[in-house]
Amino acid sequence: MKQRTLLREVSLTGTALHTGDNVTLTLRPAPVNHGVVFRRVDLHGSPEIKPHISQVTDLVRSTTITSGHAQIHTVEHVLSALHGYAIDNVVVEMNASEPPIMDGSARPFVNLIIEGEPVEQDHDREYYDLEEPVSVTRGNSSLIALPSDQLKITCTSADDRGIHTQHLSITIDPEIYATQIAAARTFTIYEDIEELIKMGKIKGGSLDCAVVLKGDKIISKEPLRFPDEFVRHKILDIIGDILLLGRPLHAHIVAVRPGHAINADLTKALAEKLESGRKRKKPKAKRGTVLPTETSLDIKRVLDTLPHRYPFLMIDKVVEFVGDDELTAVKNVTYNEPYFMGHFPGEPVMPGVLQIEAMAQAAGIIMLRRTSNEGKTAFFMSCDKVKFRKAVRPGDQLVIRARLTKSRGNKIGVAEATCTVDGEVVSSGELMFALIDAEPSD
Repeated sequence: MKQRTLLREVSLTGTALHTGDNVTLTLRPAPVNHGVVFRRVDLHGSPEIKPHISQVTDLVRSTTITSGHAQIHTVEHVLSALHGYAIDNVVVEMNASEPPIMDGSARPFVNLIIEGEPVEQDHDREYYDLEEPVSVTRGNSSLIALPSDQLKITCTSADDRGIHTQHLSITIDPEIYATQIAAARTFTIYEDIEELIKMGKIKGGSLDCAVVLKGDKIISKEPLRFPDEFVRHKILDIIGDILLLGRPLHAHIVAVRPGHAINADLTKALAEKLESGRKRKKPKAKRGTVLPTETSLDIKRVLDTLPHRYPFLMIDKVVEFVGDDELTAVKNVTYNEPYFMGHFPGEPVMPGVLQIEAMAQAAGIIMLRRTSNEGKTAFFMSCDKVKFRKAVRPGDQLVIRARLTKSRGNKIGVAEATCTVDGEVVSSGELMFALIDAEPSD
């Protein structure tokens, strides 16, 4: 599945559950790999928070995240809608500390997402595929996450009296989430309301945004939306709290009496498992190899990749790779270059042949970036259509752009390259090079 964002920005306004503030929430499109980011436009500097389990600071009847002086309360319904409806990249802009509670479900946020028109982006969605079971317990509550190739949740919801026990097992995708989960409203026990008020919470609470359970009676402004609406809302909360992992999850979660605190425990355990897996599986580049996942190369990685050394290394840094066949690199030309002593005294000019060499080294890195070229070295063979347009002098930064145009069996490469200084082309050419096995290094 591809990553998704929105085609246009969309907004809604309502009252926050716990603070009672009037809030406008706006969803704005975001580029690939941006993730979900909350932005507090009511605070100086419009600080942003990228929600993660490490930022959770309060779990009493909601999930609160904090970064610096900025807080976002009750994030779970918004995160649930984004997770359940498969939106990866979005800015959630708010002019208060808490999203509007609306009707107590995630349906208004799903409707807002649909209004914004979800669109696919040109990068694949990156899931966390759980490889081994993870379990947590807290009192008489327990959650276990099992390996699965999809997100499935099996949940049992119950109160201490066992009056409203409900059970549901459901696989989550955008359509199922929108039709079977999003509309389930939050609920509370009548006897808990007074204590919540004493704690300074539910200032914006009413029967417009919650279902109240009093004994075996259900107090609500409208009939239940599902016969098992309570367990569906518990699943809604799990989907929101789990997104604090930082990426969508593939797992089968089995939950008994879940709540925000134990949901956070599971998410934290999953995050630790994810991080340990990253450290264990992080690939190490071999000499003469550029990993396809690398988007740039510092000088250390350039030295790992090319055999050239002083005074013949002509690449200081690869600024970026564009796709699989193009890059931009730089060579900083200083007065300390050894060739300036004789080329020319009193009128230092970078030799054209070294500009060609810089282009050839950049082109060779492109070919070496292919994973099948481990342990290879690029050898410059020939050049054609070379032009020199302007002198390169000490203090100039040579920006080298190279693009691979032909590749013959991963052995011979042809590239077009240009060198520019301050945006002006100073040299260009077409280069051919061959890949051969590198000599083992000591």
